[in-house]
Amino acid sequence: MIRILLVDDHPSVVEGTKLLLEQDPEIQVTTLTLPMEALERLQIESFDLLLFDLNMPGISGLELTKRVISIDPDNRILIYTGYDISPNFNILIDSGVTGFVSKTATREQLLTAIRCAMREEAVIPVHLLRQLRRSEIHLSARKDQTLNKVSITEREQEILQEVASGHSNKEIAAKLLMSQRTVEYSLTRVFEKLGVRSRSEAITEAMRIGLLRNDSIL
Repeated sequence: MIRILLVDDHPSVVEGTKLLLEQDPEIQVTTLTLPMEALERLQIESFDLLLFDLNMPGISGLELTKRVISIDPDNRILIYTGYDISPNFNILIDSGVTGFVSKTATREQLLTAIRCAMREEAVIPVHLLRQLRRSEIHLSARKDQTLNKVSITEREQEILQEVASGHSNKEIAAKLLMSQRTVEYSLTRVFEKLGVRSRSEAITEAMRIGLLRNDSIL
């Protein structure tokens, strides 16, 4: 069963979306129309997925997302809106949302977005995908007499830096405002890129190729 909390200040949207989603026997939807009610509800109850309207009175979907993520970085949040999110795309990404879905989406598209979010994946329009900011660090490393090109993202380097500082995955997730699962997935990718199998090996190799600062090592 996928338990969803839908927060939207439009009663007709709330009712229609709940009816649409609960046609799937594996989905149960709880609805609220006030963001503050959502914050209170999340203090006493947990959900598998949160579906937030972007434009709401008092607290916007963006602000609600930030507050919820600060409480529990593992929350999966989909922004559910009828407006163009392009102007706020990067801000929303930085806030920690899992993905986006339009209120004009078909039932199939909505269900796809939800199931992708449950797998820590996102479905976004191509024009938004092209806006994704990706900063990569390219370094050359010599290993087994073979020159290999190591390419890691800025976020992966931040995580590696925190590992070198002795922080646990849970601590890193809280500091960088991401889920612990995302930290673990990112570390797995870093290990693969560096050709290592443990945190200590990753730190040693990263130091060898100049990927970490000396003052970051405990």
